[in-house]
Amino acid sequence: MPAYRRIACLGGLYSNYLALEAALADIAERDVDAIFCLGDLGAFGPHPDRVFPLLTDHNVQCLQGNYDNSIGNMLDDCQCGYTDPRDNHFAQISYDYTLANTSANNRKFLRELPEQRRLQLGRRSVLLCHGSPRKVNEFLWESTTSTHFLASLCDEFRADAIVATHSGIKWHRRLPGNRDFVNVGVLGRPENDGQTNVWYTILQDDDELRVEFVPVDYDHRRLAAEMRDEGLPEEFIETILSGWWSTCLEILPSRERRTGVY
Repeated sequence: MPAYRRIACLGGLYSNYLALEAALADIAERDVDAIFCLGDLGAFGPHPDRVFPLLTDHNVQCLQGNYDNSIGNMLDDCQCGYTDPRDNHFAQISYDYTLANTSANNRKFLRELPEQRRLQLGRRSVLLCHGSPRKVNEFLWESTTSTHFLASLCDEFRADAIVATHSGIKWHRRLPGNRDFVNVGVLGRPENDGQTNVWYTILQDDDELRVEFVPVDYDHRRLAAEMRDEGLPEEFIETILSGWWSTCLEILPSRERRTGVY
């Protein structure tokens, strides 16, 4: 099992290559041993092929999210886990665009990614996954996920820390026995807080797991203009410019949804 002292974790990229560039530049100044991306390289944004050379050039180790599995295998939809018709409507628009604009070589790359990675961070056994260790597209929300359930996942999957993404909103919970669950947030879009920045996470083992959520500013107006040029929905563009989600809202629990304007 690979061993590290300090790592950077990137959540869903959603084709936001401009935010990825900015995050990688910031990480280069922060003395990390390795960079991991927890999946969903495509979706939502424009020009999905532009993230791949950045990941390769910076030796980012990637996992396969639900989107990557679907794009890699050219499935009919994103396997995002939505249940509401409106959520699925916009998800399908995003998926169809991403599939049509991802090269065959990059689809092969996505198809071959592992679903999980285990590593040693200091004295801790860490499991990296996309949604949860038991299901790649499982949404684990801070307001509705119990500490008991998270501790049971650590027991079942023999991990001191479980690190995930998928939901789009960062959070961290200390668990009994000096264990942790961390959602690292996403780089692809703001987290429904009225701010245009996005987030990644640095993890380091001390007496407790040290979790640092790092904001990333990038040229969001350029991204919005490129999205418009590519014919992506104005609802997506509004989110990039305002920091408020206007799609994929029905999946949100009530507490997380109340923080937004829709």
